Amino acid sequence: MQAKKRYLILLSAGACLVLLFYLGGIQLPATSRSRHGRGRNGYRPDQPWPHFSDPLHPFLPWDQTDNEEYNLHISPRQKRDVNTSVYKGKRCRMDSCFDFSLCQKNGFKVYVYPQQKGEKISESYQNILSTIEGSRFYTSDPGQACLFVLSLDTLDRDQLSPQYVHNLKTKVQNLPLWNDGRNHLIFNLYSGTWPDYTEDLGFDIGQAMLAKASISTENFRPNFDVSIPLFSKEHPRTGGERGYLKYNSIPPFRKYMLVFKGKRYLTGIGSDTRNALYHVHNAEDVVLLTTCKHGKDWQKHKDARCDKDNAEYDKYDYKEMLHNSTFCLVPRGRRLGSFRFLEALQAACVPVMLSNGWELPFSEIIDWNTAAVIGDERLLLQIPTTVRSIHQDKILSLRQQTQFLWEAYFSSVEKIVLTTLEIIQDRVLEHSSRSSLMWNSHPGGLFALPQYSGYLGDFPFYYATLGIKPYPKFTAVIHAVSPLVSQSQPILKLLAAVAKSQYCAQIIVLWNCDKPLPAKHRWPATSVPVIVIEGENKVMSSRFLPYETIVTDAVLSLDEDTVLTTTEVDFAFTVWQSFPERIVGYPARSHFWDSNKERWGYTSKWTNDYSMVLTGAAIYHRYYHYLYTNYLPTSLKNMVDQLANCEDILMNFLVSAVTKLPPIKVTQKKQYKETMMGQVRQSLFNCSLVFLPPLLHSRQSSRASRWADPDHFAQRQTCMNKFASWFGAMPLVHSQMRLDPVLFKDQVSILRKKYRDIERL
Repeated sequence: MQAKKRYLILLSAGACLVLLFYLGGIQLPATSRSRHGRGRNGYRPDQPWPHFSDPLHPFLPWDQTDNEEYNLHISPRQKRDVNTSVYKGKRCRMDSCFDFSLCQKNGFKVYVYPQQKGEKISESYQNILSTIEGSRFYTSDPGQACLFVLSLDTLDRDQLSPQYVHNLKTKVQNLPLWNDGRNHLIFNLYSGTWPDYTEDLGFDIGQAMLAKASISTENFRPNFDVSIPLFSKEHPRTGGERGYLKYNSIPPFRKYMLVFKGKRYLTGIGSDTRNALYHVHNAEDVVLLTTCKHGKDWQKHKDARCDKDNAEYDKYDYKEMLHNSTFCLVPRGRRLGSFRFLEALQAACVPVMLSNGWELPFSEIIDWNTAAVIGDERLLLQIPTTVRSIHQDKILSLRQQTQFLWEAYFSSVEKIVLTTLEIIQDRVLEHSSRSSLMWNSHPGGLFALPQYSGYLGDFPFYYATLGIKPYPKFTAVIHAVSPLVSQSQPILKLLAAVAKSQYCAQIIVLWNCDKPLPAKHRWPATSVPVIVIEGENKVMSSRFLPYETIVTDAVLSLDEDTVLTTTEVDFAFTVWQSFPERIVGYPARSHFWDSNKERWGYTSKWTNDYSMVLTGAAIYHRYYHYLYTNYLPTSLKNMVDQLANCEDILMNFLVSAVTKLPPIKVTQKKQYKETMMGQVRQSLFNCSLVFLPPLLHSRQSSRASRWADPDHFAQRQTCMNKFASWFGAMPLVHSQMRLDPVLFKDQVSILRKKYRDIERL
């Protein structure tokens, strides 16, 4: 009988165990999987640590941890409210919560709600809205919009913050175009509040997309939300400072190997990692400093280490550490993101990420494994050994990529916002979206417009990467503004000289003259096709339109009164083939900073220094026509057209902003300089003589050349400052390099010179 009872007990226990396994009450160790092993082309927190076994249980992000401390501060009702607001649209994706039909008619256009009276807007959010309104995506007509952005400030949703906007739920729901958030984009930097710091925004976002800082992988909706970096209110709206790599030498090792300086949280969320940093700090090449001095009542919570930590903290200057360290630790704070992230990128200090569960900024497009070390908070003690084992070649590569990413996407609010919009546009126009190479290599996705071409070989800055060369012919585009009244006019001589070039494929005459087009028989017969087209609205910007008739990679841009020989054309094109991403040409100019007037100045003085090559006689890639037309704002192009001036300066600004390099000046015939130096202008500007530009002679028409007009020069000064203001910084780069033909001035037989006509009269 006893044996029968024992048998029944064992049988019942076995049945219970089987039932528990079946219902998932007990999880077998063999089936445990980390939620971080994501197959997307984003970051993988476990990837940079391949040599370490990980016997620990899968890490749960802090906002999902069901521990005693978490439950101490949040009620069941609060949990329910948070889950409702954060996860209601959890399954939203572009194909389920975005109306593509709104984008089919007018393309990707963004509408910003008009600001409501009495509503306060933070400076940071105003910068975001101003960037959108000044971009090529903006439309003031909601009927043409594909995407909608609120004028209500949603950046700071911490209820304890003075920037917190109250009653946002009601205000949003009352918007006539809200439509449950469909096709809306919401920007947010801070969510949740003390002590739990959840990702709740305090209102139902419906089907809206989030451009959010400190977003977790658990709440991030792939290919729908956009993870943005946490930036301070001091972050510049446009431009931004360049990175610091240029101040460093090779090999890439610095004074410190690994540094950090920041707050130490004694309790609560984010305290675990920062409280453990002292275990790794050695006060030599690994300097990890924390302080308890923050908050109003920090002394009430101070521990035995606080006084020592505070004293050590005050010994070091943060900027000195930042700019003299190879790696910078970026641990999570109360929220997953940190200001240290952008600071490290700018300083060319390779970020070592310690924020498990953080969806890194722009992870959809950026391969962070090429610019950062993605660590694991559970393996803190192994970090010094890991970073010391990285080869110096890899360190240099990582640091170079930090500089590229900083300048391409993070150095200003404008770049952060435009990158966000470009990512969404790529989703909407998936057939013409950018490749990973476009996003992760110079000059970056903001300058590589996929609507131009889906083939990388059509962009000048990818030739070296692809190992290809540009098409060995050019199209000459001659800008004509004077009527054709004589067969001896410079434009006809120029046509003949250019047509004789062995590299010329065709000549386009852009007729921007008010007089009717001349008859075909008025143009000289040439061995290459001559196409005459009328300029659109007869404005200056029409010379840079992406005309379909331009079939070559290279464009030789010419003013009608330019004087060039066939040899000079051939030589300039030969030089351009080695520098296809730059402007190559003859007439050079320079810019300078006028400290007295605190503005940029423009000069045409004869010096060895230059920063611009004017498009009156220059060669560049045809892609810059497309970029000029589609990237630059209408306001700048309208300014050029109204002044009938400065289009050449604007093109130089654009190309230098893309390449971060100066143009290339090629040599000119000696007589040009000797002749032009004698032709002194009668007009003066700021008591300095202004000379005729090389290669430009007086027009044959009765009206005076615009170059002789003193207002013309003053306008160019104004243009310089207007352009610099829009770009956010001065993109032009000075150079003293001039390329001459081989043996140009050597005292050898003229027969040995390939470009011997350049030295002749």
